[in-house]
Amino acid sequence: MFFYSFDLILIAAAVIPALILLVYIYRHDRLEPESPKLLRTLVLMGILSTFFAIVCETVGSAVLDQMYLSDTQYNLLMYFIVVACSEEGGKYILLNKKTWKNPEFNCQFDAVVYATFVSLGFALWENISYVFSYGMGTAVIRAVTAVPGHACFGVFMGAFYGIAKRYQKLGNQSASAFYRIMAFVGPVLLHGTYDYIATDGSEAATVMFFGFVAIMFFTSWRLVKKLAASDSFI
Repeated sequence: MFFYSFDLILIAAAVIPALILLVYIYRHDRLEPESPKLLRTLVLMGILSTFFAIVCETVGSAVLDQMYLSDTQYNLLMYFIVVACSEEGGKYILLNKKTWKNPEFNCQFDAVVYATFVSLGFALWENISYVFSYGMGTAVIRAVTAVPGHACFGVFMGAFYGIAKRYQKLGNQSASAFYRIMAFVGPVLLHGTYDYIATDGSEAATVMFFGFVAIMFFTSWRLVKKLAASDSFI
């Protein structure tokens, strides 16, 4: 019974941070809240994207291990190409598949909601695996770093994705394509930078990491406020 209760506590510690952020984003969708069915599907898409990422990262790591690289070269390729592209690419592919042609996608801020729900679905499932592997201490650390980090990646993805949808509706396909690319590239750069600095291990990198995280969190928070306040129907 004790171990069963402890497992429930670990699950709660892993899931609650993501749920809090999901509710926070959902409450900013002021014009026309999305259907619960679509939102549940997007969280599920985020969970499914973790399996896509695992496969891509396994293959990518095996390829890098066969290359003659310096530590810096290896880390840059690992965190920006293998990890960031795999994880953000999986999220974006499933986001695009489920929402681009969905009739509910009729407001620009919808894109932020969609991308954040997919990102937090990913973070939720990833967090459960980390917490069960490494314990409650990891849950506390990830609750204030990795989970909000994935939410931030989703906010930036959604910001570009929403602009892309507006341009598509206006008939400007080249601009729409550019912002859809940015919806992938932007989060990849943020994600890669986050992981690269976080794994450096030096005192200087630790200071840089917390500075980077603080700026990213604040910018994402301001972006959510701004985009929600200026939201309009497409």
